[in-house]
Amino acid sequence: MRSLLSCLAILTFSVLAFPSPRESHSQIKERVFPPRDWEIHSVAPSSHRIELKIGLPQPNFNILEKHLYEVSDPSHSRYGQHLSKEEVEALVAPHPESLALVTEWLVSHGIGEQDMTRSPAQDWITITVPVRVAEKMLDTTYHVWKHTSSGESIVRTTSYSLPIYLHKHVDVIQPTTTFARLKSFKSTIHRLDMETGQIVEQSNTPIISASGISVDPSCNTTVTVTCLKQLYNATDITPSASINNSFGITGYLDQFANFQDLQSFFAAQVPEAVNSSFTVLSVAGGQNNQTLSEAGDEADLDIEFGFGITFPINGTFFTTAGSPPFIPDLNTPTDTNEPYITWLEFILAQAEIPLVITTSYGDDEQTVPESFAKRACAGFAQLGARGVSLTFSSGDGGVGDGDPDPATQTCITNDGTNKTEFLPLFPASCPYVTAVGGTIHVPEVAVDFSGGGFSNYFPRPSYQDAAVAAFFENFPNGTYAGLFNPDGRAFPDVAAQADNFQVIIGGQTGLIGGTSAASPTFAGFVALLNDARLKAGLPSLGFLNPLFYSTAISGFNDITTGNAPGCGTEGFNATVGWDPVTGLGTPDVGKLVALVTST
Repeated sequence: MRSLLSCLAILTFSVLAFPSPRESHSQIKERVFPPRDWEIHSVAPSSHRIELKIGLPQPNFNILEKHLYEVSDPSHSRYGQHLSKEEVEALVAPHPESLALVTEWLVSHGIGEQDMTRSPAQDWITITVPVRVAEKMLDTTYHVWKHTSSGESIVRTTSYSLPIYLHKHVDVIQPTTTFARLKSFKSTIHRLDMETGQIVEQSNTPIISASGISVDPSCNTTVTVTCLKQLYNATDITPSASINNSFGITGYLDQFANFQDLQSFFAAQVPEAVNSSFTVLSVAGGQNNQTLSEAGDEADLDIEFGFGITFPINGTFFTTAGSPPFIPDLNTPTDTNEPYITWLEFILAQAEIPLVITTSYGDDEQTVPESFAKRACAGFAQLGARGVSLTFSSGDGGVGDGDPDPATQTCITNDGTNKTEFLPLFPASCPYVTAVGGTIHVPEVAVDFSGGGFSNYFPRPSYQDAAVAAFFENFPNGTYAGLFNPDGRAFPDVAAQADNFQVIIGGQTGLIGGTSAASPTFAGFVALLNDARLKAGLPSLGFLNPLFYSTAISGFNDITTGNAPGCGTEGFNATVGWDPVTGLGTPDVGKLVALVTST
């Protein structure tokens, strides 16, 4: 008790010893150029309420990153020795001085401790204030911005300021300058014959996968759970329901995962799973409306194939609140559109987290301020350190917009120069997640929308050095010069089938595609790898990339055909070894099981 009181006394003294925020001039903390495709609609109503999230610096993050790489490197003696929740929180906790000064600043604006919500590590403070208060705190003006093509509206500003002495004590405050729209990566749904619910394959000749496995010829036009297990050499793997394995799927934008559709899907494709279900966890008031007509195409795709591949492993669907279009009026008094941070705050506070989590959402990296992207990415690193494998779709625009025509391409920078550049995707560009690109057909080729490229925010991590260097050795010198950052984090890391997935949505059978299909597919097979490791008395795989780029690289089918255009170019080609279209390739689960259980 005396120790605690002493600490509180020191903290109180430190608060009183620093100058009041009113004695310090403000200076711009962050500024962005007016974003492309967004227009000012009106001044934001002064009474409109904004949930501000204030990220305090994590001075020991470099130590956390060191731990992450050590426990994720199969050649290291600490491989698999994941950190506990408490150990991670201790490593990302802000300095007491930052806590004291930011708290004092908030109090000076009439915000009491009872009005602040702090994350378990105290590295995030959340407050909800009217626009007029936020504008005074941040010396800025908020506007309602409207997206020209979608009609979505958000309340944002293009710059904000803080007292000079606070700059080193605050990493980021949002929502301010973030204009990401959080898109799901899927192509158009194609309805099928409602009587048969399937496409008739003209040929009955068996086709052989890269793993040497015979695959039903119908898989070339209609992808099912059985097709995927055949294609990726997983038909002989039977996971257990009793070894504490777990699999999670994130949902955003009011995408509702329908139980009835899942049961219909199970009856058609995974009959042994009929009457099984999954847990729904609401994040920040997220809903999961079960009206059949409200079933989400993205959510149903994810749960049907994710839980179909992993049955009977425990499944969880996270539904996070927030959906565009947002129209600020009396019926929508609060603006909350920073879902990654909202979800990360929730999941990092949990004692038990699914061992594999897949996400099929993201946006152009340039629409996310670098400060925000790095803080979200640091949150993903915390999950990896705790033994969680994270997969993200790599996007559906090739190197940007998917358009090979220079006259109509829309890959324009948001930095005020209006240059044409390739547009990497976030969070796929975060080095602490596994980005999943797309393939099609058997034998597999790159699907033409598979997102890939090189980050402008994150440098290339060392685990990629050999693979990416090999790619550039055979890449024609000067090709696409100035259009991408060759030193950036390269993505995708891996790939999986990404088109013609047979789903049931709103009671109707149809086909759907996109790397939205590839990510839950790949993640499902990672859950099977965890099943094999847990049965062998080994820990979960956790952060995957250091393993995949080293000792497990032989467990992938190299995809060497196809390309993904965009930004007025033909984009990158799939080639021997790693490439920015299909990564290391698609999984041979049988080989990977042998590799990960011998480590």
